[in-house]
Amino acid sequence: MRGRYLLIAALGLVAGLAIGALLVTIVVRQQEARQTYFRVVEIPEDEPDPAVWGRNFPNQHEAYIRTMRTSELVRYSAFGRYGGSEAFSKLQQHPDYVKIFAGYPFSVEYNEERGHMWALRDVLATRRLGDAKPGTCMTCKSSDVPRLMKALGAATFYATPLRELVDRHGVRHPVTCADCHDARTMALRITRPAFVEAMAARGIDVARATRQEMRTYVCAQCHVEYYFRGPERYLVFPWAKGLRIEEIEAYYDDRNFSDWTHAITRAPMVKMQHPEFELWSTGLHARSGVACADCHMPYQRVGAVKITDHWIRTPLANIQNTCATCHRQSEAELRSRVLEAQGRTYQLLTQGERALIDAMSAIERAAAEGAGDDALAEARRLHRRAQLRWDFISAENSMGFHSPQEAVRILGDAIDYARRAELAAVRAPRR
Repeated sequence: MRGRYLLIAALGLVAGLAIGALLVTIVVRQQEARQTYFRVVEIPEDEPDPAVWGRNFPNQHEAYIRTMRTSELVRYSAFGRYGGSEAFSKLQQHPDYVKIFAGYPFSVEYNEERGHMWALRDVLATRRLGDAKPGTCMTCKSSDVPRLMKALGAATFYATPLRELVDRHGVRHPVTCADCHDARTMALRITRPAFVEAMAARGIDVARATRQEMRTYVCAQCHVEYYFRGPERYLVFPWAKGLRIEEIEAYYDDRNFSDWTHAITRAPMVKMQHPEFELWSTGLHARSGVACADCHMPYQRVGAVKITDHWIRTPLANIQNTCATCHRQSEAELRSRVLEAQGRTYQLLTQGERALIDAMSAIERAAAEGAGDDALAEARRLHRRAQLRWDFISAENSMGFHSPQEAVRILGDAIDYARRAELAAVRAPRR
């Protein structure tokens, strides 16, 4: 009997210890859940150094600096196929780009973009425009920009040479925490006036945005089509008529705007710049209320705390935390759907590239055979329309996945306009 009592007592002790440990764990987790971070230091307003923020947010900081180690993403099957975050020359991968952008700096150097932590280094190193780059070129490349824009004003910032801004004002940091967060409240914020101005032109007050909308808007400050207006190089997003390619084209046409005159066809051209926000806005995810951060910076659990994953990368690298939070299909099926849509886009993009080269060759040949400017006006107009659409998808960084149906529609129109340009050049009367 005594042995039985001892056994019962031992079991009771073990059970008591287990219950006690469970209660302690619950209390700790509850405390973690209530306190999402520990304020180790006071972060100054517009603090550009991510290491300072990292004192209070070590998990986010550790994840964010991984955007520098882009080679870690190579193991994902989608990478190496259409782009990614590894630096490579698009001119070497696509030699025809030299002709497509003939007469423009993109025919000299056109590299794949790397992660946010490389932004400042890469804009300083690029040979496009060299030391003639205006401050506008640094608008989305450094977390020093918010404080400089407040100190100098946006117009002065844009008009100041980039190298002068760097040397005189101590610009040292790439895109980091201050670009998207208020240092006092940690709330998401808009720090680039061009986005506020462009949204206001569409009748949208970003100050009234919901938090879910802000999880897209902070990205849309930079991942957009833009141009430099006037000799002061003022940054403008061409959205006054809307976000679709036809509306952006109409905006540029109304202003008789062009970035350069094509060296082969003499057509007035516009270079598209990574219009991720515009293409996403036409897609099913946007219509369903899915924000950029839902896919590229999904929520994750650290202990009892839910935080945003700051390793900004392709959703294909983290399907269980991205696609699978809404879709019930297997990881293999979800990946195949993405790659199928991207493959379709890439096929049409390649066809569009060939059509553009054929159109350019036809216009060049017609001019050499005596066709004048009036005779080639229609062919040049169609060349501009075709390349604007092709480049809208080529420069966009999802290989069409942000809005697959819209990407296919735009590329179909691009191919049609290019072939019509070729035909117009063939039929152009010669002297």
